[in-house]
Amino acid sequence: MLEGMMLTLDRVTKTYRAGAFGGGSVTAVDRVSFDAAPGEVVSLIGESGSGKSTIGRMILGLTRISGGSLTLDGAPVRPGKDFYRRVQGVFQDPFSCYNPVFKADRVFAMIRRAYHPGVGDREWAERVEKAVRDVRLDPGQVLGRYPHQLSGGQLQRLLIARALLLDLSFLVADEITSMLDASTRIDVLNLLAGLKERGLGVLYITHDLSLGTYLAERTVVLRRGRVVERGDTQKVFGNPLHPYTRTLLAAVPRLNTPWDPPEPVEQCAYHAGAADSADSTDSSDSAGLREVEPDHFVACAGLPDCGRITA
Repeated sequence: MLEGMMLTLDRVTKTYRAGAFGGGSVTAVDRVSFDAAPGEVVSLIGESGSGKSTIGRMILGLTRISGGSLTLDGAPVRPGKDFYRRVQGVFQDPFSCYNPVFKADRVFAMIRRAYHPGVGDREWAERVEKAVRDVRLDPGQVLGRYPHQLSGGQLQRLLIARALLLDLSFLVADEITSMLDASTRIDVLNLLAGLKERGLGVLYITHDLSLGTYLAERTVVLRRGRVVERGDTQKVFGNPLHPYTRTLLAAVPRLNTPWDPPEPVEQCAYHAGAADSADSTDSSDSAGLREVEPDHFVACAGLPDCGRITA
């Protein structure tokens, strides 16, 4: 099993300049907190523009955070060669990750030059072949081919194989199945499940709830840059308390079932929890989430009788 590392986001915020001459600002991510343990898959779910990919880019060091902290095993994240040996990302469009004039397996040569320059040719070829087989591809059918000669699913799996050639602890998978057909999606998700069993931590970023529930132990629901609900996946989806989570679940297509709008919410679960708590500050965190049951947190729904809007 791989030696994993705990990834922790604590009130992570990202603010961009906006308006004429950059005089204004837009908060894309607002005080987001969650963690991901070794051998655990965490789904980050929300609609387009909710800040999911921005969070992924901040974890990978591709976008600087504006506030809060981001740590690996308690140490601040500092992007660099050592960091990228442990943390890697795979993105939505696999074709954009390859130069079309080079064969697809050139991505392995780049890893060798940067991280394993002392490994001999024969040993490196064996490592590459093993990594390719680990992602359920036949080396003879994919190595030595150009990107346009391979499918999107094959290219995605080659990128995961590239990551496996490092001493990887954590993988950010950003919408990696959105451009794949249904059967290939399941193959890639099963691959992620296999990596989880080896001790790899995975942040699975998606807007598709049906896929998010497939292999994630915990789920984070994001709306307008803020976490509105998070916790154990079965609790979040089995007992959704925030109206936004309920709306997302109601929008999931079901075969042979007509779509009906979600029932109106009469009570804010956040304040229902506050009313039941002897000390309302004990079960709340700094981002405005209340633990309504073990490992199930919800934000204020902003209903008319709440007196505030925080979600």
